[in-house]
Amino acid sequence: MKKILSGAMMLAVMMGSLSAPALAKPTAEQRHKMDQQLKAMGLPPGLGRWVDDPADIHQVTLAPLFEKPFACSEHPLGQLHGAGDALGTDCMVVGGFETDHGFAKMYRGDGTKNTDWYGWHTPVHAPIDGVVKYIHLNTETNTPGTMGKPPASMMVFERADGVTVVYAHLTEPVVKVGDHVTAGQVVAIDGNNGVARNPHIHVGAYRGGEPLQIRWDLRAMGKIPGMTDN
Repeated sequence: MKKILSGAMMLAVMMGSLSAPALAKPTAEQRHKMDQQLKAMGLPPGLGRWVDDPADIHQVTLAPLFEKPFACSEHPLGQLHGAGDALGTDCMVVGGFETDHGFAKMYRGDGTKNTDWYGWHTPVHAPIDGVVKYIHLNTETNTPGTMGKPPASMMVFERADGVTVVYAHLTEPVVKVGDHVTAGQVVAIDGNNGVARNPHIHVGAYRGGEPLQIRWDLRAMGKIPGMTDN
């Protein structure tokens, strides 16, 4: 049975009645109901709306999320259908490189404390040159291994060409709605809130009704000492 939703995501679970498994596209009436629910939650236009699987997958290149090595778990086509979720990715800082011995890992010790995780409270950088369109904060911090209550903290950016990028699970934003940001600018720190099992940042992108596959700017990444020292 294919589900629209995933426990790792924030937007899908935000939608309450929409979190049930689905086997087919919603009807026009169902989509209208979904849109009304999203509007009632105060989400900016388009965020969370159902998006169909595109025939051709287009990409967007984003500035590096962190100034440390990180790894991302991708959401394949068809797994999720909310704008900001579809084709999204969940990214975690990778550590374990402090000495010549050891191997890449996500946390120190047993990972049961947020401070065990290499990404915990790591600065998070703006993905694009654009405007901060929306911020929501969830002030409840999860214990690793246990998911919290939705919605997660979110920040939404919009570029001049209409590309929208969503971050989720961040905390302590240092920008506000209406601010113009530059790609690579620090906007918040990594957190663990909402429907999340551990510290990480979810990243989703779309333009209009089309979800976009995320690529990272490797040229910009190559200019960051923390990325090239390991």
